Amino acid sequence: MPRSESKPPLPQDDLERVLALTRGLWEEARGARFLITGGTGFFGMWLLESFVHVNRALGLGMRAVVVTRDPEAFAKKAPHVTRCGELEFLKGDIRRFPYPEGEFRYVIHAATEASAKLNAENPREMYDSIVSGTAHVLGFAAQCGARKLLLTSSGAVYGKQPSEMTHVPETYPGAPDPLQPASAYGIGKLASEHLCVLEGAAHGFEVKIARCFAFVGPHLPLDTHFAVGNFLSAALRGGKLEIHGDGTPYRSYLYASDLAVALWTILFKGASARAYNVGSRYDLTISELARVVTGTFGMPGSIQTLKAPPRVPTAVSRYVPEVWRAEHELGLR
Repeated sequence: MPRSESKPPLPQDDLERVLALTRGLWEEARGARFLITGGTGFFGMWLLESFVHVNRALGLGMRAVVVTRDPEAFAKKAPHVTRCGELEFLKGDIRRFPYPEGEFRYVIHAATEASAKLNAENPREMYDSIVSGTAHVLGFAAQCGARKLLLTSSGAVYGKQPSEMTHVPETYPGAPDPLQPASAYGIGKLASEHLCVLEGAAHGFEVKIARCFAFVGPHLPLDTHFAVGNFLSAALRGGKLEIHGDGTPYRSYLYASDLAVALWTILFKGASARAYNVGSRYDLTISELARVVTGTFGMPGSIQTLKAPPRVPTAVSRYVPEVWRAEHELGLR
């Protein structure tokens, strides 16, 4: 879909699913105010639309202030969201937006520059936007009397997943290489987690951490560095799917309604200062993913792999979470 066109609302079935799987969590938020950063991105769109749907279905009387750099552009992108009376949009950069007045019971910090291009070309800016943005949000949480704060972190905090480890658990002590500029995103997220825990302990609010992996569903960007988005974009145009590597890396993809369920569950029910992996444990290679897409679109043979697999077996690239903690502690499926 061209960027100039407005996006349609999320499927009603998906919103009903989020409501059904979180219905018992919301009563504590009746009449509460939320501050949400990153509300205009992929994660944020799912959070905002499910927030409005649940709020109206359960008559909770909740309200949210959404921080965004460009409210006018977002109004063109998602008029069905900006027209919702329970949402107010506050213009500002995440590192210096003006603090809204009054009490806010919940803060959701989902704003991140998830741009591979920025991370490669200006890693210092990437790091600063993540860490300084988190520090500014934490200052607000301390001031507004927040009870709970949710940080959407990333599986990138683990650094490179060992090839012999099929699923990375929250207990894995790995970390990004601090001597590599390309580690700016992962180290920024790791520093943000630590800042949140420090400020939560100092000011008495609970800190919930969601380490997010890879996802698919409505509102996913189709023109960035996400392989599944690129494949879907090519299939929608009827063209060939290009695999830029050799197709051997393993990834997994969680559908976005399950992402929304997980984030709301972690906010309300997750243990404070405890990280939860959010993603799917069902892995597949990039080549298998391409075949799933072409099979779904009825386009067999429409895959072009630009690099041949190595003749001699090498270490396999993986980015796949273990989600035992979310399943057994929070009941997520």
